This record gives sequence, C-alpha cells and structure tokens, in this order.
Amino acid sequence: MYSIDLHCDTASRLLYENFKLKESECKVDIKKLKKANAKAQVFAHFIELNIVDNPYTEFKKMYSNFMKELEENKNDIELVTNLLELEEVNNKGKIGAFLSIEEGEVLEGKIERVKEIYDMGIRFITLTWNFKNSIGYPNAGFKYKDYGLTEKGKEIVEEMERVGIIPDCSHLSDGGFYDLVDICKKPFIATHSNARLITDHSRNLTDEMIVKLANKGGVMGLNFCAPFLGNEKVPSINSMISHVKHIKNVGGIDVLALGTDFDGIGNEVEVENIGEIGKLRDALLKEGFTNSEIDKIFYGNIKRVLKEWL
Repeated sequence: MYSIDLHCDTASRLLYENFKLKESECKVDIKKLKKANAKAQVFAHFIELNIVDNPYTEFKKMYSNFMKELEENKNDIELVTNLLELEEVNNKGKIGAFLSIEEGEVLEGKIERVKEIYDMGIRFITLTWNFKNSIGYPNAGFKYKDYGLTEKGKEIVEEMERVGIIPDCSHLSDGGFYDLVDICKKPFIATHSNARLITDHSRNLTDEMIVKLANKGGVMGLNFCAPFLGNEKVPSINSMISHVKHIKNVGGIDVLALGTDFDGIGNEVEVENIGEIGKLRDALLKEGFTNSEIDKIFYGNIKRVLKEWL
C-alpha cells in the first residue's frame, strides 16, 4: 500500500503550536506518514486573511519554519517539485514533500509573484479560502456562488499554468470553477472536496462539476471534514465510501484522489490520522473495489496529473 495525500494543514500547526514534523500530536507527521507508506504529502501553507497583517509576510514565515523542519528531517523526507524528483526521493526510501499555498491572496494580485513562489518550490495554489480576494470568490455559504474569477485572477491562473503551478479549485465559487474549465489547458484539481449530491455543502462539487473536472483530466481529493461527508460528529469510513462510490459512478475512477484536510479540520475521524489510511483501503476492498482502482485513488491518479504538469 502506498499513498499521496493532496492536502494537510500541518505546516501551520508546526508554526503556531511549535510542533515538530518528526513526531507530534498532529494528524500528519513523519512517523505517521511512514506507517501510511506515503510516497508524498502535499503540505499547505494555510493563511487566514482576517487574522494576519500581511498574507505574503505570513506565508514566508510559515515557509521558513517548514523548510527548517525539512532540513532537520532530511534523512526521512525531502522537498520535491516534480514527478522525477518524487521518484528519485522514493527510490532513496524517503517521503516526498510537495508544497502548496491555501489562500491566493499571498500573491497580492501580483503576476510576477507567481514565478517567485514557483522558484520557492510551490506547486499548488488553492485560489481562495473563505474570503474574497484579488483572484476570485469563495463558495462559503454559497454567498458568491455565481461569481467568477476576477480579470486579475484569470491572468494569474494563466501565469500559473505557464510557469507550472497547478490551480486548486477547492473553496472556489462555482462560477470560478467554470472559469477554470474555460481557461485551463492542463488539468486543474480540487485538493479537498467531496460530492455535493451526497452531502449538500457549498464546499463539495456538483455532479456536473465532477464530470467537467474528469473531462479535464483533473482529480478531487476526498476530504475528511465532518460537514463535507455527512451529519456524523465523527465521520465514518462508510460515509467516505458513499462519496467515493458516487464520484466513481459520475466521473469515473480516474478523478478520485485523497485530500484528507488533516490538521485543518476540527473533528475526529474513524481514520484517526494519516497513519491509519490503510483502514480506508481495506474497506474499499471489501466494497468490491479492485487493488488497481484503489491504487489510482491512493496515488496513481495524482501521479498522472503530475506527469502532465511537472
């Protein structure tokens, strides 16, 4: 069993709670990633606009702290920026660390900053969180549901595609999603979103959106956040499987991936941490999914996207 998780907020906990990447009470750390046989983990730099003085300055502080953690643990985990580097790191028995930003306002609407953060190793950007910004609008509570990307946002997305940063539509308004369908020539992704027909939440994707994402060659990472999975206080594996089955039926097996949102969600989960991800695999096998299908969900589909992008 191997895994690649498209979204965790561990980097922010390392900074603000002074935890260590090697081992801590976080849901994601090196010890737990090893238990998961993780090929890679995407570490988000989550910036909450309403509580920081400057999103770019805050990002740099978080980035600097996380890079120190990678250096301290370089025998176990290593920064990777493309598929070739990931395979080289995995061949050395190490975990690959991809970097993302969760809040496009880190760019502050500056086109030239896209290349700057690319050079820092960032390979994914969640275009919005729960606040409108210079790129677009969030889907929180459907308040901005039909609002598209701003003109500056469209330019930024085009520049991201030019330099090699994958746009992430999780948190983005429905209107913004459809703008990505029109703008992007390569696959874009939803790092941590589920199926809206199963759980009617603004953060989940409609069936039409799932089909369009699949047709683009993109993927959507299964999110473990309780309100996105259903009405359970502690989401069960069964609730996860309900979403997986529906997404497979609507968009096909190739659109599925993992995006736990560990260390960003407040609820506990039946899959207690990334080290327990094998429980989901076992359950999917019992539900009739083949090993090759589960491999696609757990790591294969995102490797296909990375091959096209990076």
